[in-house]
Amino acid sequence: MCAAQHEIAYDRHRLRQWLDGEAKADGVTRRRLLTLLAATATATALPMGNPARAADSPIVKPTPPESFIQRGTNAETRWEALNGTGHHTPNALFFVRNHTATPVLDATDWRLRLWGDGLRGRPAEGKPVEFGYDDLRALPSVTRTAFVECAGNGRSHYATQQGQTVPGTPWTLGAVGVARWRGVRLADVLRRAGLSSCAVDVQPRGLDAEYVSGGENLGRVRRPLPLAKALDDVLLAYEMNGEPLPYDHGHPVRVLVPSWVGIASIKWVGDIEVSAQPLYSPWNTTFYRLFGPAYPQDGTAPLTRQTIKSAFELKSGATFTAGERQVLHGRSWSGAGGVVRVDVSTDGGTIWRRARLHDRPRSDTWTRWSVPWTPRTPGPTQLLARATDTAGRSQPDTAVFNTQGYLFNAVVRHPVTVL
Repeated sequence: MCAAQHEIAYDRHRLRQWLDGEAKADGVTRRRLLTLLAATATATALPMGNPARAADSPIVKPTPPESFIQRGTNAETRWEALNGTGHHTPNALFFVRNHTATPVLDATDWRLRLWGDGLRGRPAEGKPVEFGYDDLRALPSVTRTAFVECAGNGRSHYATQQGQTVPGTPWTLGAVGVARWRGVRLADVLRRAGLSSCAVDVQPRGLDAEYVSGGENLGRVRRPLPLAKALDDVLLAYEMNGEPLPYDHGHPVRVLVPSWVGIASIKWVGDIEVSAQPLYSPWNTTFYRLFGPAYPQDGTAPLTRQTIKSAFELKSGATFTAGERQVLHGRSWSGAGGVVRVDVSTDGGTIWRRARLHDRPRSDTWTRWSVPWTPRTPGPTQLLARATDTAGRSQPDTAVFNTQGYLFNAVVRHPVTVL
């Protein structure tokens, strides 16, 4: 059975356990979780103050308007800023997704605590196992190229292309980036901490400020992972593109869960609960599940793998001169595997041409592509790109609606004008 099938079966089992009251919901009662689920579509979020931050901005690094679209505590990368930057997104251009404000933490004072009844001889409230920053760096390291993408990336297109209103940050397609991450395998750390054969879930928790949604203090951001995934390809990353992890991207250490929705890759990780029973938090019950007419009444299992998308390295509304040859560039990616084909239309979808791929298709990262174009007819038109991955998935014309606007995967219509 392939990994994706394992995940589907596991998540269905988790969902049944949660609905039957057989799982542990961290920090929120079952009754309160049901109330929150009923209010999901209308909930609003307000960040609490972060005493570790003195600056006015919630983001530490510069986010100039020519490179980013500011979205509250978040910053979306402009795709035109990525043109010519190479396969890896430069740290300075990498999007920022924060629930609150970026904490400024000192690596020398940082500790990672592992605790829970999924560790040998350590009950849930017993003495934790601790690792310092130097302890992690002394372990065998792994380097992996992988994308991180917010589950809501593309959310605004539910409204602009499909006329469907959804709440949440109105990302276009810039809430994604690819980096070369270096760190230690989470599996190695878990085994050194004394992983028990009874363990089923691990739940990393961040050190950013507590989060308030709909008037409810949900605590620090945390989201459980099934043990099978935690032992597979998950990293505790401390470097990004050859540099120490920047503050906005999780300094000193973050979790990296390749190909999964970005919320799984907890930033500023401070502790990890290792549990002998399934774990649930608001980030896999209230948030990051699919609700809507096409889904079960109680919602789907928690989101895991990302969907498939394509984007042009081009400003929305860009202008071109009729008769002048152009080369259009873009990138496509999928959580199910490498991208093996991209088809492009320059006339709104009437005629499609196959793009030239500039990268070998690889899992966990994107494929860059290009296609020549000599526009002939003056006036507005739309550029479209449709990707196909190694699992045989292609982008549809319309994304299936869900009430929180997650996982938009339809072909995006990129408006341009020929002069």
